[in-house]
Amino acid sequence: MAHTIVDDWKVIPRLMMLAVTVLTYQAVHWYMALPDPTIQQSGLVSVCMGALTGCFGIWMGKESRTTVTPTRVIHEESYSKSSDK
Repeated sequence: MAHTIVDDWKVIPRLMMLAVTVLTYQAVHWYMALPDPTIQQSGLVSVCMGALTGCFGIWMGKESRTTVTPTRVIHEESYSKSSDK
C-alpha cells in the first residue's frame, strides 16, 4: 500500500522539486546580500537558476503525459516502433 501512495502521489519528485527550489532561493538570497559580488559568485547563482529551470521543465513535461483516474495513474511512454522488433 505504501508504494502506491509514493507512486500515485509522486512524493519523491515533489520532494526533489521542493529541495531544488529551497536551495535556489537560498543561493539567490545569499547573492543579494553580498556587498560586492564577483563573477564567480554570479556564475554560481546563474547555474543554480538554470538547474531550477531545467528541473521544472522536465517535471512539468512528465506531468503533462500523466493521466490520473479515480482508480489508477496512467503514464504514457513514448517509444519508437523499431524498438519492438
